Amino acid sequence: MAYADDAEHEELHDPTSFIAKYVWSQDHKVIAIQYSLIAIFVGLVALVLSAMMRMQIGFPESIDMDSTEYYQAMTMHGMIMVIYLLTALFLGGFGNYLIPLMVGARDMVFPFVNMLSVWFYLLSVLVLLASFFVPGGPTGAGWTLYPPQAITAGTPGTEWGIILMLVSLIIFIVAATMGGLNYVTTVLQARTHGMTMFRMPLTVWGIFVATILALLAFPALFVSGIMMLLDTTIGTSFFMPDMFSANQGAALDYTGGSPILFQHLFWFFGHPEVYIVALPAFGLVSDLISVHARRSIFGYRMMVWAIVVIGVLSFVVWAHHMYVSGMNPYFGFFFAVTTLVIAVPTALKVYNWLLTLWRGNIHLTVPMLFSLAFIVTFLVGGLTGLFLGNVVVDIPLSDTYFVVAHFHMVMGVAPVLVVFGSIYHWYPKITGRMLHDGIGKLHFWITFLGTYLIYFPMHYLGFLGMPRRYYAWEGYQVINPESAQSLNAFITVVAISVGISQLLFLFNMVYSYFKGKPSGGNPWKATSLEWLTPETPPKHGNWGPSLPVVHRWAYDYGVPGAELDYTPQTTSGDEVPIHESDHDE
Repeated sequence: MAYADDAEHEELHDPTSFIAKYVWSQDHKVIAIQYSLIAIFVGLVALVLSAMMRMQIGFPESIDMDSTEYYQAMTMHGMIMVIYLLTALFLGGFGNYLIPLMVGARDMVFPFVNMLSVWFYLLSVLVLLASFFVPGGPTGAGWTLYPPQAITAGTPGTEWGIILMLVSLIIFIVAATMGGLNYVTTVLQARTHGMTMFRMPLTVWGIFVATILALLAFPALFVSGIMMLLDTTIGTSFFMPDMFSANQGAALDYTGGSPILFQHLFWFFGHPEVYIVALPAFGLVSDLISVHARRSIFGYRMMVWAIVVIGVLSFVVWAHHMYVSGMNPYFGFFFAVTTLVIAVPTALKVYNWLLTLWRGNIHLTVPMLFSLAFIVTFLVGGLTGLFLGNVVVDIPLSDTYFVVAHFHMVMGVAPVLVVFGSIYHWYPKITGRMLHDGIGKLHFWITFLGTYLIYFPMHYLGFLGMPRRYYAWEGYQVINPESAQSLNAFITVVAISVGISQLLFLFNMVYSYFKGKPSGGNPWKATSLEWLTPETPPKHGNWGPSLPVVHRWAYDYGVPGAELDYTPQTTSGDEVPIHESDHDE
């Protein structure tokens, strides 16, 4: 560990001014908080947009929203939630904060580049939000941005909206690349003395593999974004076929492009993106379950290899999003098989979580409640994914509310439950104070039960044949009987209630920062390195004059004969406290 040797003797220069400490900071912890605050802010914007859409669907004409505004809200909601909230939170927030602490590094290997990444991320968010204020408003092409619809007349936001969306995505990918290179290099090069790859917590493994996926998948979106930008601005025909415009009464100047090429490029990024969000969630929830069940993680190496295999397989399943695009049936067969195969390592992880819980000393803390809810939710969402992975089932269900329900359970609810659980778990390390337990449990039950009341009925609506992305339902009694409309109204009421309840979480974070109970250095009695820093919250440089030395893996809970039910990673074999009775024997 040459890098660790150098870091051991590195002179630390603490920032002296407010701007150097909190604005242009190169401290990974401050950058993580900056990422998280920006992500939460833009996520709240997306939450408001979803409430507006639900009001239009559940109670038509109850708000002043026309079809153009509806499709713009739908597009911005989807893109913000998937890219600008979840990806940024897991990689930029948790990745930045936890990786150096968990591997025993003083900081990221390239702190200046790390600082640039968060400011590029902020710029991408500002460009995206600017599209609300330009002529024509933001793009309303759907969050998948399929051409030719995205850039031809008749679609909302074809003046400036689509351009700003593509520019924002390009900037975001630059930010993600700068951050990603930091995470990968830090994990490979900056681990402390004794921290082998197979002593790292599963959180680090999840973020590490997800980052590699991002570095390999984002270029496909980057290239497709530039190509569509050129189609939009200077009239190239990468994705635009020969077209006739009814509005203009003439053929357009495009010729020879392929809209299906864009779909392949988009989903080559889009399905790994699912695992760019899911793998960090898998790692985080593994650590939460182990700590709060007081049990060593079951099958650690199997969990690591499952993460790696899922990462590899995520690149050969993308076209299951395109069964209805007209591709060759044999092609569809291949992707149906790979979709079912990727379920195997995913199921292994669920079995390992359950076996970790088996006969564990389970503490129903708020982080544990969110972790258990995640396992149930991910399992349910994953099973509905097996429906959609099968070609003959997917074709009638494609573009119905069943897809909306599946996608939100797997990609929306499940990761967000992990986000909440992880914040409740690591908030004491970040602030030195505990979050309020009562408010936390109230927030959990409203969120958990509420999301099931939202998305379970949507599966029924999907089987009923209700298509998604419809602005209004008047005159569609065949696909929108009275019972379906009543159900949509119920879903809307619950969704808005759950959305408002998230203010409890925000209040808890602010209130506890000032009034929360002091946490001490290790309130959960955890074993991994981040809880063993000399100070809480950790100062710049994390470890004081010397780096920690690691002697064991991160999951020594309930070791037979040990006096305590946890053994920190820095404890050597001859330092483990033994029960007196064991000495007598």
